Amino acid sequence: MAKRSKTVNADASNGKSNVVKGASKAKHVPKGRASTEDGSKKHVTSTFYKIALVGIAIIIGFTHRNHIANMFERDRHFSHLSTLERELAFRTEMGLYYSYYKTMTESPTFIEGLNQVMYDNITEYPLTINTLKRFNLYPEVVLAIGYRLYEGINSAMNRPTKMCWRVNRGEGLSPVQSCEGLGEPSYFYVEHVFSLNGLMMSLFFLFGTYLSGSMYGGLLTVASFFFNHGEATRVQWTPPLRESFAYPFLVMQMFLVTYLLRSQRPSYRQCIPIAMATIAFMLPWQFAQFALLTEMLAMFATYMLGFISARKMKVFLLGLGSGFLVSYVLLFGNEMLLTSFFFSGLLTITCIVFIEPALETIRLRPIIWILQGILLIVGTIGLKFTVSKLLNIEDDAHIGDIFRSKFSDFNNFHTMLYTCAAEFDFMEEETPWRVLKTLLAPSVLLVTVVVVYQLLRSEYMAWKNSTSDEVTINHTDETSKPHAEIVYHLFQLAAFTAMAIIIMRLKLFLTPHLCLVTSLLASRQFFSWFGGRERHYAILTVLVGCMAVQGIANLRTQWGILGEFSNVPQEELVEWINAKTPKNAVFGGPMPTMATVKLSTGRPIVNHPHYEDAGLRERTKKVYSIYSRRPLSDVKKNLRDLQVDYVVLEDSWCVRRTRPGCSMAEIWDIEDVEYRGGTPACTILKDKPEPHFKRVFQNSVYQVLKLV
Repeated sequence: MAKRSKTVNADASNGKSNVVKGASKAKHVPKGRASTEDGSKKHVTSTFYKIALVGIAIIIGFTHRNHIANMFERDRHFSHLSTLERELAFRTEMGLYYSYYKTMTESPTFIEGLNQVMYDNITEYPLTINTLKRFNLYPEVVLAIGYRLYEGINSAMNRPTKMCWRVNRGEGLSPVQSCEGLGEPSYFYVEHVFSLNGLMMSLFFLFGTYLSGSMYGGLLTVASFFFNHGEATRVQWTPPLRESFAYPFLVMQMFLVTYLLRSQRPSYRQCIPIAMATIAFMLPWQFAQFALLTEMLAMFATYMLGFISARKMKVFLLGLGSGFLVSYVLLFGNEMLLTSFFFSGLLTITCIVFIEPALETIRLRPIIWILQGILLIVGTIGLKFTVSKLLNIEDDAHIGDIFRSKFSDFNNFHTMLYTCAAEFDFMEEETPWRVLKTLLAPSVLLVTVVVVYQLLRSEYMAWKNSTSDEVTINHTDETSKPHAEIVYHLFQLAAFTAMAIIIMRLKLFLTPHLCLVTSLLASRQFFSWFGGRERHYAILTVLVGCMAVQGIANLRTQWGILGEFSNVPQEELVEWINAKTPKNAVFGGPMPTMATVKLSTGRPIVNHPHYEDAGLRERTKKVYSIYSRRPLSDVKKNLRDLQVDYVVLEDSWCVRRTRPGCSMAEIWDIEDVEYRGGTPACTILKDKPEPHFKRVFQNSVYQVLKLV
C-alpha cells in the first residue's frame, strides 16, 4: 500500500578535633558519637542508593513504554488511521473489549454508559447480560472515567486535546480524517496500556534488584526481558487483551509475597497490600485464578518443606482470601470464581495449615507430606466438583475438556476450536531454541543447579549437626528457614514451565519469570565463588554481552516490522451494514467478525469471541453450523432459533485448514458422523443461497446472507 501522507484539517561541622593537643588526658569523646557519624554516612549512602534505584527504574519504565508504543505504531501506522480503521485494527476479543470503552465514552453521561454495559442486550441478543461481570471490564470502566475527566477538564480550560488531519490513503482509496492526541479515545486507551506496561518494567528492575540483593541483578532481569521480548509479552501487538492490564499487577503481587517471605517479623497488616494487588490482578482477567492457583501451590510446597513459618503462610492466605472475596463481590458474584480450582484449593490449604499442629504428632515428616498431599488433592477436586454440581455451573467445563484432549484421544467441537488455534496448542518447538540462543535458558539452569545444590547442602549440614536421627519440622508461628523466597520462586518457575508447555499462549508467564530468576546470578550469597565483587560483576558483564549477540538481533527483527493497517473488504462490510441495515438488525457469523460488527456498527449480535460461557459456546455452535455438512434447512433453523436476521459468511473460514483435522468441516465431522462426506453448507451457499437465504452483500472476502 502506498505510504500515507498528512495534510492539516482543521551550618555543617568544621571537623574540629575533640583532643587537646599536648594535654596529658584527651577530652572525653561522648559515647556513640563515632558510631553516629558512621551511621550518618551509611544513611546518606543508603539514601543515594535508593534515589539511584528509583531514577534508573523510571528511565527503564519510560524506555519500555516507548519501545512497545513505537512497535505498535510501526506495525499499524496507527497515527495515520481513521477512527474506523483503528476500530477494525482491534480484532477478535480486542474489539469486543474496546466496544464497551467506546460505549462509556460516547454516552451522554458516564452513568448512562455504565448502565448500558451492565444491562447489555446487544452482545448476546436477545439476552440481557451484565458484561462488566462476564468480561472483566473494570479496565475499560477506569479508562472511560479517566477519559471523560480529561476531556472535561481540558474543555473547561479551553485547551485542545487532539489534532486532526486529512490522510490521503493512495491506491484509489478515499481520503480519511485522522486525529492524534489523548483527546482521541483510541489514543487515550492504548497510551495508558503502554504506560502501565512501562511501569511493569520498572517494577521488574526493582524486583530483580531486591531478589538478588544487587542492582546488577535488576539490570540483568531487564536486559533478559528486552533480549527475549517477543517471547515475554505481546502487548505491543494486542493492547486491549486482558493480560495487558492484569499481568503487571501479578508482578507486583509476587513482589509483595517475596517481601513477606523475607520479613523477620511478619505482620498481619502485610496481607493488605497483597490483597489489593490480588484484586487488581483478578478484576481485569478471568484467567487470573489459574495463575494464583499455581502461586498458592508453590507457596504450599515451600511451606511443607519448612521454609515458611505458619504465621507467614497465614498472612499470605489471608491476603489471597481477602482479595478473592472482594473480587467476587466487585464481579457481582461471578460463578466461575466459586467453581474454580483456585477457590477450592484456597479453602483446602487453609484447613491444612490450621490442622498442622495435629499432624505434628507424627514423627516422620514424609508421612505428613503424603497426608498433606492427599488432603490437598482430594479436598481441592472434591470441593470444586461439589460446588459446581450444587450451583449447576458448567462455564469452566471446557477447560477440563481441553486438558483431556491434550493427553488423550478425547475431542469435541469446542475443544477443537481451541486446540486448532496455535496459541492454545502445545509450546512450539522454536520457543526453547529462542531462549537458548539468548543464553536465558542456560543462565536459569545454572541458577537452578547452584541454588538447589546449596540449599540441599545446607539441609544436609543441618541434619548432620542434629542430635536426633529423625528429621522433623516444627511449624511454629515464627520459625522458618532462610531463602524461603528463593525456594518459592523455583516452585513458581516450575509451575509456569508446565503451563507454558501445555498451552503455548501461557509462555507470557514463563519467559518473564525466567528473566527474574536470572537476576540471582548477581547474588553474592549464591555466587560468591565467582570471586571478588569486581570479578563477579565482570563475569556478568561478559554474560550480558554474549546475551546481546542474539538479543540485539531479536530486537532488530522486531524493530524491522513495518506495516500499515488496511482491511478494505471489512471496511466495505461495516459501511454497508451502517448504510443498508436497520439499527435493530441482528447478526451472526465468525466470532472475530462479530466483535467488529458490534464495535463499529452497534448492531445486535448473537455470538462473540469471549468463549468462557457455556451458553455462549452453544450459541456459537449453532451459528457455526453454516460451516457444517448439514442441510441448509437445519442451518437456517439454528439461525432462526437465535433470531438472526443476517449471517456473515467469510470465505476463508470455509476453506482454511491450519493442520490436518482442523478445517471447519472436519471439526464438525466429530459431531455429525451421519453427514460425513457431504458438501459443506458454506460451499453451497457461496454458489446458491436460495431458497433459504438471500445474498444482499458480497465482496472479495465477505458475503452477507439474509434469512428468508
